[in-house]
Amino acid sequence: MRRVPKVMAIDAGGTMTDNFVIDDAGEFVVGKAQTTPEDESIGFINSFIDALRFWGMNPEDAFPTIESGVYSGTAMINRLLERKGSRVGLLVTAGMEDALILERGVQTHLDFSYSDKLHIATHYHNPPLISREQIKGVPERIDLFGETAIPLNEEETRKRIQELLALNIDSLCICLLHAYRNPVHEMAVQEIAEDVMQENGHAVPIYLSSELYPIRGDLPRLNTLLINAYAAEPSREQIQKIRKKTKDQGATFELRIMATHGGTISTEAKELARTLISGPIGGLVGGKHLASQLGYRNVVCTDIGGTSFDIGLITEGEYGITSYPEIARFVLSLPLVQIKSVGSGTGSYVRINPTNNRVEIGPDSAGARIGVCYKDGGVETPTITDCHVILGYIDPDYFLGGEVKLDPERARQAIEEQIARPLGLEVAQAAEGVISILEENLKTTLQATIVGKGYSPMNYTLLNYGGGGPLHVGGISQDMGFEEILIPSWAAGFSAYGCSCADYEYRSDISIDLPLEPGVSEEEKAGIVDLINGQAAFLQGKVMAEFEKSGISEEQIEYAMYLRIQSLGQLNDLEVRCSREMLEGPEDLDRIINDFEELYGKVYALAAKSPELGYLLTTLVIAGCVDVEKPLLPAQQIQSKVPPLEAAKGVRPVYWQGKWVDTQIFEMDRLKPGNEIQGLAVIEAPSTTLVVPPERHVLLDQNNIFHMRTK
Repeated sequence: MRRVPKVMAIDAGGTMTDNFVIDDAGEFVVGKAQTTPEDESIGFINSFIDALRFWGMNPEDAFPTIESGVYSGTAMINRLLERKGSRVGLLVTAGMEDALILERGVQTHLDFSYSDKLHIATHYHNPPLISREQIKGVPERIDLFGETAIPLNEEETRKRIQELLALNIDSLCICLLHAYRNPVHEMAVQEIAEDVMQENGHAVPIYLSSELYPIRGDLPRLNTLLINAYAAEPSREQIQKIRKKTKDQGATFELRIMATHGGTISTEAKELARTLISGPIGGLVGGKHLASQLGYRNVVCTDIGGTSFDIGLITEGEYGITSYPEIARFVLSLPLVQIKSVGSGTGSYVRINPTNNRVEIGPDSAGARIGVCYKDGGVETPTITDCHVILGYIDPDYFLGGEVKLDPERARQAIEEQIARPLGLEVAQAAEGVISILEENLKTTLQATIVGKGYSPMNYTLLNYGGGGPLHVGGISQDMGFEEILIPSWAAGFSAYGCSCADYEYRSDISIDLPLEPGVSEEEKAGIVDLINGQAAFLQGKVMAEFEKSGISEEQIEYAMYLRIQSLGQLNDLEVRCSREMLEGPEDLDRIINDFEELYGKVYALAAKSPELGYLLTTLVIAGCVDVEKPLLPAQQIQSKVPPLEAAKGVRPVYWQGKWVDTQIFEMDRLKPGNEIQGLAVIEAPSTTLVVPPERHVLLDQNNIFHMRTK
């Protein structure tokens, strides 16, 4: 059968790069290769070759027929974490030069445990992205109403720009107080900067907060603008390397990037910081797409990779969006799909705390270097994968289908010296204890995430994926009471699958801060509607301008309007979708308020409603979407419950609950829909391994999804 590849999605994670390829019939294959952080295009092409081998094709044959490609990766966030960004100059309102370095108190304890947050002695300031000398103040002031309180001093502004250019900066950021309300001073500073650059013959890119991120909240807006110039722009190089690889082999499609709001945007998008986190987002987008096709309304998505454990909730068919996410210890002004991340994955380091002699897991990880068992990785501290190898969960000769050979003796020696001996345990006992601690920690985080939203695990279906997800799904779901437990056979490439499910979508936000007080007249409501529609038209223009870069006409774009609303006097807002692209009158505003009240009651409690306070319309959002081809779920004929003989790989000793057990091993790719596997069993694939506990069994359905159930 001749295959015609049409869609490709790449997820370059911290450990592995996944490549998801869809053909013209909607069928797909998943390829996997080690991530190459220094040049992600190498891992990309290797994973593409791995995917195509299932169809007997090579890249030269496949690239010319592909019409759509989506990328998600870690280059940008790694650049930020490692402080390896470009040299940026920053202009702020005079008197605010130290705000970036002083930051807000919340940034000094982000990602801390609850106990450490309570003790100020543990708090610390982030290393600043730029030095104090790269920050200059210009005399001016716009007040919170958008009125000019102090006119811009153009002469002083010119001097500050010249001082920054003398520092040999790579780009210039302009972030003035309340510019989101009135950008007139930022625009004037930009004109002066362009004039000075022309005089000096030294031009650098200029970024305005009022143009890119016109949202209330001065520090989040400043952080986001700065990261856009510092980490996002230099990361275009990685994306361009991937584009070059594809073009060199005959590709004609335009590569898109997974964005934080759950859509994809062009690699040429100006607001590239919106792609700061992309891989975990893809998993949740894929979970939503899968849930809608299978008819599930409430799904908890869990992704266990090499470096982290990510959790996202889909409730009533939708995931949440937060406006001020906390990423890499920065509070940002970006729309981000709500995801909880914990630094625990299969590559997480395992150590004994010498103070209390307790096992500690992560948060740092070996990443693509796997563990001590991978000789070429140069790792000396044992990892979770080393424990998997010792316990017999992973075949050391079948990691990535045998392309990477693992050495169980190296793992055994490291676990014995660094974990087992200090604890007075046998090696296998110590390794199993580590896995138990890991799974109990992940289980606690999972339960807290669900219960913290006011729900119970019994209200949700668990969707488990990631290269390490199937290894631990039995442990993290034990006694949780989920309605259903689903493990896609393509779990290792599920985030890439999710990228291929995402729409081509731009989202533009702006703070409006319009109060809707109790007893407001219909005439006043009509005035508010006019103000909203005026801003909506402005945002639609911004969205259309981004699509025009890709040659997409306005007729192809479907717009959606969202309003973020909160009760007057409260601190947190919620996002509500409007039923129209433009509001037609006060009755539309009433309908939106009713929708907000309904959502508020679900998120908090009906008793917490406070309509007597009135409402504040904080933010207007316009999303423009262009439909793209998406993968179809495989639909195969159900066969016998008994697996075919060719799926059985024999028996292997697996250490389970304190003893070695001869365990049935199956090849995942040779199982048929309808097959049922009783635990204890191990189901292997080149890219992942599914462990079935003794008290469970799994059933493979017609969509190539495993259902784990209690016997």
